[in-house]
Amino acid sequence: MSWAGVIGSPIEHSLSPLLHRAAWDSVGVGSDWTYRTIEVTKETLPSFLSSLDSGCLGLSVTMPCKQDIMSLIDVCDPLAQAVGSVNTVVPSSGVLTGFNTDVHGIVMAIDQARARRGCDAPHSAVILGSGATAASSLAALGTLGITRTTVIARRFGGPGSIVVAAMRLDVEIDQVLFADHERVMREIASADILISTLPAHIGDDIAKQLSPSTDQCLLDVIYSPRDTQLVQAYEANGACVAYGVEMLLHQAHLQVQLMTGKNADVEAMRQVIPQ
Repeated sequence: MSWAGVIGSPIEHSLSPLLHRAAWDSVGVGSDWTYRTIEVTKETLPSFLSSLDSGCLGLSVTMPCKQDIMSLIDVCDPLAQAVGSVNTVVPSSGVLTGFNTDVHGIVMAIDQARARRGCDAPHSAVILGSGATAASSLAALGTLGITRTTVIARRFGGPGSIVVAAMRLDVEIDQVLFADHERVMREIASADILISTLPAHIGDDIAKQLSPSTDQCLLDVIYSPRDTQLVQAYEANGACVAYGVEMLLHQAHLQVQLMTGKNADVEAMRQVIPQ
């Protein structure tokens, strides 16, 4: 039996099975494939990859495996290599190739939300956080035409540093520490786009102090809960909001294309997302 699956930890609440199965049904392979949810940690990742059978046609990769998996696969797509994060693995003739579809998901979520509002082309952006998703956000902002971004984080060193990703992507970043509260609020207040890659509730105190204008846009990558404090702050002021679930939807859509070679129905996928 051909199969694909999502790996990471914790994994039990992943929406990937719903999205991929709906996509498969829309392209006519739903009855031939199974989609698995597999708990995999950094420690068990090497043994899991070595145990893959010939029936595996693709893996969706979530935290904490997005960076560690890069050294364990055979080929890495240039975008994933530049970002320093892999969220999709496609086996072919025994060769494991890694891709990053998060960048596509972020671009689509922001671009479509801003288009619906008739927003002008963005010129400035702020990213909250400095991890794997922040690096993907940096690449996405470059696609949207922004070549210098302010990144706000607790620290900027360590494995998967966004500073290194910025150099590989050939974009400039201004580094601001969360401890510099006045500058943090000033940078956010002047940004056309704010992308939060922070874990749930970490940005709540910032959200309480925001009064965004109607031409500013937020993407909070958290999709559960959908109505984070940041989302509520932007919605309350009539600002543009790109929801994390839209990023998830579009990154999964590209994953399906990479795994099946077919273009799934995005609306069919959207309909299975819990409200």
